[in-house]
Amino acid sequence: MRYVSTRGGMPPQPFTSILIEGLAPDGGLVVPERYPKFTAEELARLRASSYRELAFAILSRYIDDIEPADLKAIITRTYTAAAFGSEDITPLKTLEPGLHLLRLANGPTLAFKDIALQLLGNLFEHVLAKDGAKLNILGATSGDTGSSAEYALRGKRGISVFMLSPRGRMSAFQTAQMYALADPNIFNLAIEGVFDDCQDIVKKIAADAAFKRRYRLGAVNSINWARVAAQIVYYFKGYFAATRSEGEEVAFAVPSGNFGNILAGHVAREMGLPIRRLILATNENDVLDEFFRTGCYRARGAAEVVATSSPSMDISRASNFERFVFDLAGRDPAVVRALWQKLDREGGFDVAGTPLADKLRASGFVSSRSKHADRIATIRSVSEKYGVIVDPHTADGIKVGLSYRESNLPLICLETALPVKFAATIREALGKEPERPEAYRGLEALPQRCAMLPVDAGAVEAYIAEHACA
Repeated sequence: MRYVSTRGGMPPQPFTSILIEGLAPDGGLVVPERYPKFTAEELARLRASSYRELAFAILSRYIDDIEPADLKAIITRTYTAAAFGSEDITPLKTLEPGLHLLRLANGPTLAFKDIALQLLGNLFEHVLAKDGAKLNILGATSGDTGSSAEYALRGKRGISVFMLSPRGRMSAFQTAQMYALADPNIFNLAIEGVFDDCQDIVKKIAADAAFKRRYRLGAVNSINWARVAAQIVYYFKGYFAATRSEGEEVAFAVPSGNFGNILAGHVAREMGLPIRRLILATNENDVLDEFFRTGCYRARGAAEVVATSSPSMDISRASNFERFVFDLAGRDPAVVRALWQKLDREGGFDVAGTPLADKLRASGFVSSRSKHADRIATIRSVSEKYGVIVDPHTADGIKVGLSYRESNLPLICLETALPVKFAATIREALGKEPERPEAYRGLEALPQRCAMLPVDAGAVEAYIAEHACA
């Protein structure tokens, strides 16, 4: 398996060469040259697999330059009952016949991003140990990526983490989960802006080839292909748990901000998983919903980004979206380059009236948005009907998923985080505190440390240069 850029300016590379990179050298995103396909017979053989066996069967098709025994050991070390609460890793909760909740948030930081980032941390450590190299991780978070990455990389030898977050835009729990970490290799940078400002700084620094090379910068955001690859696994796991036979179709409802989670579902379908519909849910920041409804992709400015009660989706420019458009365009990098040049120049692009519009309609994606009142109503309804409390992002997914529900088609809603991370919204919806794991009691009262910086890539580069792992 070799990897190329969505913009065509990178020669094919093996997995370990692109593992640590975020953007490709030409500013595009790294994608596999092809998606490996599973036949119906192969899917049937996978049905009885454990999560670890399933992960190896899928990931070994994307990672063929790590020895199979080593890759299997990394997967075994990552996906344990101790880390994820059960041997199932991602258990399926049936709410009623045909309606399911895929539990993805039982990892160390109580968010679905642990599933990919715990693996990524172990992959980094394995590859770096081969040559004794050092690595400085640069990332941006709107909430859960930061803590998941930091918990996966804290204490890792030869790795430092610089995580940008928008000051005052995360929940108190999310903020404390990151800023209360005392590990000397973790550096939290609170940026005086919104998430998109943080993400833009990361991309600008990643495009500074000399700085990136000097400080050996790597990426953990969902622009890192290894994260997407790891997330493909739980789509297969959820599908097998919700169905009885191969060929039976399902729909997945996915809360989406940066498009990485639902992109993994798109890739799973390209690999042969029988997914009839991928249902994309946004909050009030609805740039993705607008695209899937109209064909118009219009990035919002910082002033237009609304602070919502599902803050991890307060994103106006979904970085993983470029990978989907690459597939939509028949994997033609010239089309992607032209669209992203227009996005940079004019703030958006519109595929209506082009050949891409027909492909978009046939893509199997549908979308809608959910507002604060919808989240509150959904949290109440799910609690009353099923005795399950969900976080506000998961509520967005359930609300939109139900609006597209079809009879005789299993609907699998993806969990985003545990409700304790968004206690204020749970209190508003249910009038009580969400259950808090013992390990997180008193979290917000712990001392917190972070560096406050302006929306300025130069200031971030100066901070990294002063604190980088040399």
